Amino acid sequence: MPARKDMPATLKRSPKKAQDTYVKAHDSAVEEYGEGERAHRTAFAAVKHAFEKVGDHWEAKSRKGPSDRQAARGRGSKAGRTAGGVDANASKEHLMDVARKLEIRGRSRMTKPQLVEAIQKANRRSTSAASRA
Repeated sequence: MPARKDMPATLKRSPKKAQDTYVKAHDSAVEEYGEGERAHRTAFAAVKHAFEKVGDHWEAKSRKGPSDRQAARGRGSKAGRTAGGVDANASKEHLMDVARKLEIRGRSRMTKPQLVEAIQKANRRSTSAASRA
């Protein structure tokens, strides 16, 4: 299966269910749109619906659904910034728990948007470090 072979490293470090979600959505998108960026974006959108990025891997969300405002708008809407795999629609309490896992300093004084941004930065650092290892 090409989708499994070309799977991004963050998904390779994630639970099998996240990997299977990516592969199934990617294969379906390839049938619909052909191989390319659109198929990969569609597959990641499916992953983000049920999983969130924590550090250098994906973890199951407590509830399924769009992870940010851009995802909620859907395809064909005006382009906007995504939360990069962070479940920006989660409660502040959940975001605080993720920030604690990632050892983000100053998290207790952060607003919800600041937590989302700090988690995004921590995720990028973790992914980068894992790629170098």
